[in-house]
Amino acid sequence: MKNRISVPLVGSVIVLGIIGIIGAFIGDPIGFLKNIVVFALVGAAIYFVFRLIRRSNPRNKEQQAFIKAAKKSKKRLQTKGVDQSTKSTSFGSLTSLKKSKMKKKSPVHLTVIDGKKGKKKNRASL
Repeated sequence: MKNRISVPLVGSVIVLGIIGIIGAFIGDPIGFLKNIVVFALVGAAIYFVFRLIRRSNPRNKEQQAFIKAAKKSKKRLQTKGVDQSTKSTSFGSLTSLKKSKMKKKSPVHLTVIDGKKGKKKNRASL
């Protein structure tokens, strides 16, 4: 029901806007162009101010560091993919390929953080 009313309303607003723009351009073309240039300059100034504010945000620096690390990781994975494709085209047995893959794996360094395992949580009884 609401869609039937809103479509002609929006259409008529757009048509009136186009008529107003054409009338302003016909009535005073130089003034109309000046208004457009001023509007564009103000919009550009606001855009650059927001961009400067956003760049100085400390969270943005962390995001840039994350993006940089992701690109580095992607490059590393791409070079591994290239190495693997050259290995598959070279002559050799499958066992030698498996051994070389096993040798190149780096050890995983994990640490255990000791917590309060013996202490039970103080929970409210029902």
